[in-house]
Amino acid sequence: MAKNARPRSGKRAPARRSRGPRVLLVAALLLVAAFAGGWFLWAGPGPATQELSIVVPEGATLSRAARELEKAGAIHSRPIFLSFAKLLGGGSTIRAGEYRIAPRTSARQILEMLQDGKTLQRLVTVPEGMPSILVADALAKAPALTGTAKIPEEGSVLPDSYAYVRDEPRAAVLARMQKAMTAYLAKAWRARDKGLAVTTPREAIILASIVEKETGKPAERTTVAAVYANRLKAGMPLQADPTIIYPITKGKPLGRRILQSELRAKNGYNTYAMRGLPEGPIANPGRASIDAVLHPAQSKALYFVADGTGGHVFAETYAQHQANVAKWYAIRRARGEM
Repeated sequence: MAKNARPRSGKRAPARRSRGPRVLLVAALLLVAAFAGGWFLWAGPGPATQELSIVVPEGATLSRAARELEKAGAIHSRPIFLSFAKLLGGGSTIRAGEYRIAPRTSARQILEMLQDGKTLQRLVTVPEGMPSILVADALAKAPALTGTAKIPEEGSVLPDSYAYVRDEPRAAVLARMQKAMTAYLAKAWRARDKGLAVTTPREAIILASIVEKETGKPAERTTVAAVYANRLKAGMPLQADPTIIYPITKGKPLGRRILQSELRAKNGYNTYAMRGLPEGPIANPGRASIDAVLHPAQSKALYFVADGTGGHVFAETYAQHQANVAKWYAIRRARGEM
């Protein structure tokens, strides 16, 4: 035994436990908590409390879009949005346009909207038979358009619903409306029947505008067109009431009965006081009325009058027409209208 050496007791000092596993566990829990928090900000309800409109400019990157989304209050965090988008977004590119984001829309749903191109559809609608003065009004009232648009030439606009984007010029939307009419009329004119009463595309539009105003029943259009075609060929006045109203209101509703003095008025539109077509269209006719003029029904009818149901009854002779008029007057008297 070495000098001054102490005898061993036989017991070992307790070994120090390693802190490595505990640190790793804590780190793992923190990572899970961070991911869970990030996931909530990604897939949970978004911060928007009201409907938002976000514009993604043409050529914008995801990073720029995220900046606009964060600024508008559509997402909680731009970095988290970008991180999860890159991790789980599938790599699809985003599409430019205006997006309408509902309250509480999640960041994940917003990314899907941007990738699918589910842009806000802004529409300005031109119903069949709308006169050009009201087309200009509709464009003026359409939100998010810029600039002004002149009242278009009557009959130059094709009735339809036209999509537009924020800050698009009104004049550009009107140009699309007119281009659509030019294209449709050219195509329809090439496919027209032979032996028509109209000899030019412009005459077709003029007559189609009258047909559009005279009936609201689709099934009647070709027969109404045939009546006016038969009258033109026979040299008879068209005697279409809407042509009396147009010079007075430019196509807006008259709001009263036509006066006898207006029936006799001589101008370029009154087809009671003149023969042939008026000098121009009285509205913007739709596709169906244009087609009806270019493909009229095979009918010898020269007259028609209301039948009390929203439609008309047709006649080939004046005697038949007088009998039909008498029935219409009886209906009106029964209704207390006369």
